[in-house]
Amino acid sequence: MPRHYPPFRRDVGAVARKHEAPLNQIAKDFGISESCLANWLKRADVEEGVKPGVTEKESAELRDAKKRIRLLEQEAEVMRRAVAYLSRGVNPK
Repeated sequence: MPRHYPPFRRDVGAVARKHEAPLNQIAKDFGISESCLANWLKRADVEEGVKPGVTEKESAELRDAKKRIRLLEQEAEVMRRAVAYLSRGVNPK
């Protein structure tokens, strides 16, 4: 399940988007680094669909799909080994 965007980040982003002060001043006022604020704004733009990119929901779905693929690959390997083991004594005629 994707994480929710914390209210603090939303509030800081809203203040920054008003463009009433430079980003470095806003970051300083809120006690965060300017690069952190810039990253939050970029992430918010992706989440809101303003800019292209992978959202947290898509990222979580991809992570889950990769886990499932790894599990299925492991299961397939176990089945291949079981078939090889069980077919050792079978002589086709």
